[in-house]
Amino acid sequence: MSTTVARTEAAVDEDRSRRRPASRRRPASRRRPASRRRSVRRAEHRWGLLLAAPATLHTLLWIGAPILVAIILSFTAYDIIHPAEFIGLRNYATIFTDELFWRSVLHNVVIAAIGIPISMFLALVFAVLLNRSLPGQGIFRVMVFLPHITATVAVAMIWLWIYNPSQSGLMNIVLGTLGIGPFPFLTDPDLALGAVILVTIWQGIGLKMLIYLAALQGLDAQLYEAADLDGASFVQKFFRITVPMLRPATFFILITSLIANFQTFDLIYILTEGGPANSTSVVTYRIYQTAFQEFRVGLANAQSVILLLILIVFAFLSRRIVGGTDGD
Repeated sequence: MSTTVARTEAAVDEDRSRRRPASRRRPASRRRPASRRRSVRRAEHRWGLLLAAPATLHTLLWIGAPILVAIILSFTAYDIIHPAEFIGLRNYATIFTDELFWRSVLHNVVIAAIGIPISMFLALVFAVLLNRSLPGQGIFRVMVFLPHITATVAVAMIWLWIYNPSQSGLMNIVLGTLGIGPFPFLTDPDLALGAVILVTIWQGIGLKMLIYLAALQGLDAQLYEAADLDGASFVQKFFRITVPMLRPATFFILITSLIANFQTFDLIYILTEGGPANSTSVVTYRIYQTAFQEFRVGLANAQSVILLLILIVFAFLSRRIVGGTDGD
């Protein structure tokens, strides 16, 4: 079979060569035989597989395998001490009647619905300002980006001091000068979630600003020059050129922010431990409670699978809303 294919390809090459003008024909010494071209393609194919192997292996080992194990354990009753027992869909039925789990999902949705748009808007404003030649530009970039590279534990400790309900807390000192307060920000169920959202906004601006800044510096300057010639104002250029051209960056920031929001754990653990009265409990903290405080590991894995499905749905909706393309 391979010999027949080789003869066919050689005949096609010879026919093409005869059709070319004499001046455009390659010398016989420079023509590659079909077998040599096939061997080059095979070598390229082998090198491609070899280069892709480490990333593929890493994905299968550290992402694919844990997801598979979590899905399997989600159909079992497992408490770490005793062997896992297959119970079918009972864990999923329990989740749908677990009010605290869905309340935690709602808290994540509220944090995302309020915190992500505000932090994206502020990040875009900072990026546009820092994309211009301003004095002290480097220092301001570091100040905005610093919360992102600071450990979340340190961030939480700083905000514990800021939200301190006594007169030594920075927020209450500032409000005290205005004759307001003091407020128990982290111990009042009506204030705690808002206080957590403010921290997530402050921590999330830096990375978003950096991505927007990189995207801004890649925009075509000729578009702005053409808009200047047409007499467009700064606001018109911002909404008609900058914002549409930043759509891929916006889609990327939105997706990564949603995923990061649903993975928030350490900030909640240190600031409020899900309280007061579960008013700040989020999905990951609820999964932690189920697995390591109630020792229902099978149920915790089912909750993790539900979280994965929620993230997939949000990613799909975000793509529809922002209008991401296949290349985004």
